[in-house]
Amino acid sequence: MYSQQKKTYFPKLKNNVDLFILAGQSNAQGWRGNAAFYPEDKYNLDDSIGLNYTFINNTSSKGEWITMQPQEGLFPDGHFGPEVTLSRNLKKAGYNPAIFKYSLGGTSIYRDWKNPGQKGMYDGMVNALRNAIDSLVNRGFIINVRGFIWIQGESDAENDTMISAYYNNLRTMILDVRNNVVKDSSLPIILGVDEQHPWVKEHPLIVEIHKRIAKEEKYIAFTSMLGLPKADETHLTPEGLGFHGERLFRAFIQLAEKLSLKNEK
Repeated sequence: MYSQQKKTYFPKLKNNVDLFILAGQSNAQGWRGNAAFYPEDKYNLDDSIGLNYTFINNTSSKGEWITMQPQEGLFPDGHFGPEVTLSRNLKKAGYNPAIFKYSLGGTSIYRDWKNPGQKGMYDGMVNALRNAIDSLVNRGFIINVRGFIWIQGESDAENDTMISAYYNNLRTMILDVRNNVVKDSSLPIILGVDEQHPWVKEHPLIVEIHKRIAKEEKYIAFTSMLGLPKADETHLTPEGLGFHGERLFRAFIQLAEKLSLKNEK
C-alpha cells in the first residue's frame, strides 16, 4: 500500500534550487505509472530532490515540498511520471533539482487549461507555482527556474475547432510562462505529445504545431514518445515513463548548452 509521504525536503541541500515545472495531461502525470514498479533508487538520490505535486481535483502534496517519491492515487502504491528519472539525471549532472508537477489526464487547453486570466487550470497552476516558490524563498532558498516541460496535446486533437485554436493557445501559454510568470524570455521549454494517440494519429497537425513552435521560438525543443513502451494505446508503462524522463533530460541538456553558448558571447 501507499506509504506515508516524507515531509522533509532537502535537509542537506545548499541554498540554490534548480526548479523545473512539469505540467500537462496523462503521460505527464503517469496514468499507468504503477508505483509498485517505481524505479530503484540505486544512488540514493530521491531524498535530495524536491517534489511539489498536484493531481488536479484529486490528491496533492498539500502545497508542501516533499522528497521525490510516488504520488498518491491511481494505484495502491501510488503512481509516478517521468519526473523520477528526469530529476535523478539532473542531479547526477550537477543540478539541485526540484520538480513542481501539476497535471490531470484527459485535459485540453481549449476546455480545461484555458488562456491566462480565464480561470482555468493554467491559472490554478500559476497560483500554486507562486505559492510553492514563496515557500522555498521563505525558508532561505534561492530559486533558479530552469525549465518548463509541457506534455499535452492529445485532448486538443479531439475536433477541428480545438485543433484550429491549439497553436495560439499553446504559444500564448508559453509566452505567459516566460514573460509574466518566470520573467525569463530565454527559459528552456520542452514540448511533448503522444504521436500514437488515436486522435493525434487522425489529426497529426497537433504534432506539427509542437514542432512549429519549437522552430519559431528559441530554446524550445520538441520531444517524441515514439518507441516508448505502452500499457495501452496511449499511456506509457512504468518502464516507458522512465525512458521518457531520460529523453526529457537529454532535451533539456541540449537547450542548456545552447543557452550557455549564447551567454558566453
